[in-house]
Amino acid sequence: MNEEKIKQAIEEIKPALQADGGDIEYLGLDEEGYVLVRLLGACQGCPMARITRERGVERRIRMYEPDIKGVKNMA
Repeated sequence: MNEEKIKQAIEEIKPALQADGGDIEYLGLDEEGYVLVRLLGACQGCPMARITRERGVERRIRMYEPDIKGVKNMA
């Protein structure tokens, strides 16, 4: 998997999260093919964090790297 493409996708997501007081940090890939991230700021503990991760973050990353298994928030 191409980590540069994954990082690019995350950079594209950041402004939307930051506009709502949140942020995202890329932590790496695990051995199973999951992208590891940490949701920060207002995203921490937000009841919408799971939906943000699944519908926003994961969808954007899959545009660049469709073979990921998924995205895990390492809060």
